[in-house]
Amino acid sequence: MAVHDDCKLKFLELKAKRNYRFIIFKIENQQVMVEKVGSPEESYEDFAASLPADECRYAVYDFDFTTDENCQKSKIFFIAWSPDTSRVRSKMVYASSKDRFKRELDGIQVELQATDPSEMSLDIVKGRAL
Repeated sequence: MAVHDDCKLKFLELKAKRNYRFIIFKIENQQVMVEKVGSPEESYEDFAASLPADECRYAVYDFDFTTDENCQKSKIFFIAWSPDTSRVRSKMVYASSKDRFKRELDGIQVELQATDPSEMSLDIVKGRAL
């Protein structure tokens, strides 16, 4: 499985320059590619709505939050989106390629695996960030 250079470049821009709120990746023709980027103004709801209901995707989300001590922080989440309604072959390809792709993205702090929207709700993300 190849990883398009654009994946790493966009991820570095999200991590270092904070140009994006999220990036959604898809596997096409045996290669991981950038499908969509979200501007810094977009919300978690915008991000969740960008994931297809019946197809697998990888996503990276830059989550800003405030700690109990009132400190502003941010964590970069890697989300493996594999809905129950997606094709079995697709689930297998995404599952078998996930670790290799994740290694290409240096700086991921939290990983989430989700098969339906409830498994990656904002409350779950907040809980994993703290």
